[in-house]
Amino acid sequence: MIPMSKIAAHEGPVSGAMVDPHARGLFDADIALALCDPRAPLGGLLSPERAGMGRMVDKRQREFTAGRVAAHRAMAELGYPAQPVLPGADRAPIWPDGLMGSLSHCDSLCICAMGRSRDVQSLGVDVEEDAPLDAELFDAILTPPERNWLDNQPADEMGRLARLLFSAKETAYKAQYPLSRTVLDFESISIELVLETGRYDAIFMHSVGPFATGTRLSGRFVRAQGLILTGITLRRRPGG
Repeated sequence: MIPMSKIAAHEGPVSGAMVDPHARGLFDADIALALCDPRAPLGGLLSPERAGMGRMVDKRQREFTAGRVAAHRAMAELGYPAQPVLPGADRAPIWPDGLMGSLSHCDSLCICAMGRSRDVQSLGVDVEEDAPLDAELFDAILTPPERNWLDNQPADEMGRLARLLFSAKETAYKAQYPLSRTVLDFESISIELVLETGRYDAIFMHSVGPFATGTRLSGRFVRAQGLILTGITLRRRPGG
């Protein structure tokens, strides 16, 4: 079994400004969304964040910096001052009190989604290049229902749709992790896409933490400017 975090996305040269209007549709209006280009000179790290970079290589430093800059921008959109976002022992971001977020990046784009924790239990966001996934990875990534669905799609779209399935799984993994603290493999979640609406369901194939077998997480996706973006919001129940 291959953990979801072990398969890297292919990355392409797209600017955040070109994608922003499309990305906005991933989330409701109360979710802040900030994008930046990790290739551009970026400053503004807070002292604890600079210390948290440790001995990262240059590429990882750029990704880390872009993620924190995007997070600070999302905080500002919600009316919060910039606060440190440090990696935990499991490398997942530790969000400031009162906030819940999710980060993703490729070579050309970093994206942060953030909401108030009084309203949001968890968020998931992912960005990938809209390029075919290697067919040799299909069996490692796709569940039987996903593979059956993919086999009925146009042959020239199968690789890109497989990458969309991968991105949706990544987003579902990020959304469930703060609640379950469980590292999942690709067989744990199966995706049902509705291409016409830009929506999908992520279905748990077995029980994981608070998620029972068959639980569905509803997500959204967009394909624009050579990128795939996926998002999930898990809301708090009234009185929860």
